[in-house]
Amino acid sequence: MSSFAEMIENITPEIYQSLKLAVEIGKWPDGRKLSQEQRELSLQAMIAWELQNLPEEQRTGYMGPQECQSHAEPIPNILFKSNDTLH
Repeated sequence: MSSFAEMIENITPEIYQSLKLAVEIGKWPDGRKLSQEQRELSLQAMIAWELQNLPEEQRTGYMGPQECQSHAEPIPNILFKSNDTLH
């Protein structure tokens, strides 16, 4: 394999699951600890594979639609009363 892109094309779903578990627990399936470089490269490979093979909502880091919760329902102002309540 001569490039990162070619390596990603050769990742099977089984290899992806193995990489994902290794990144999550910090160990290879045989128990050896991942080095920092291995963890970083494995995570990059996971993300690149997910981009090509998974819908957005199943990818690492997906957080769903982002909305400002303050617009969902009004919050009463307890410091200042409106003019309606002064009369």
